[in-house]
Amino acid sequence: MKELALISGALLGILSIVLGAFGAHALKKVLSEERLSSFEVGVRYQMYAALTLLIVGYNFKFEESYENWAVYGLLFGCILFSGSIYLLSFKDKWKANLRVLGPVTPLGGLLMIVGWVVILISFL
Repeated sequence: MKELALISGALLGILSIVLGAFGAHALKKVLSEERLSSFEVGVRYQMYAALTLLIVGYNFKFEESYENWAVYGLLFGCILFSGSIYLLSFKDKWKANLRVLGPVTPLGGLLMIVGWVVILISFL
């Protein structure tokens, strides 16, 4: 689990830098200001998850099974939350009906909250 936390944290961090640069340069001409702002929220939360996964990976001993939920919650929550925001940012450009992604964003947020609650529990 430690390796999953560290590797996924590093990969999410790399990807958030790439997507952030892509958003700041290439997407300015493609997305509306509102959609670009949403895209940037996805990038920001992805970086928060990346850094937190690295911290958890370095500091948790993963001796208690509940500690795994910090990694699962942060990783899968980030994928659902940020991933759905990235796709929804393009819905006007693609002229696609992406309503199915509407519930995915808060589900991802809920999973990230679970990850943070587990971190809090580990401190207690």
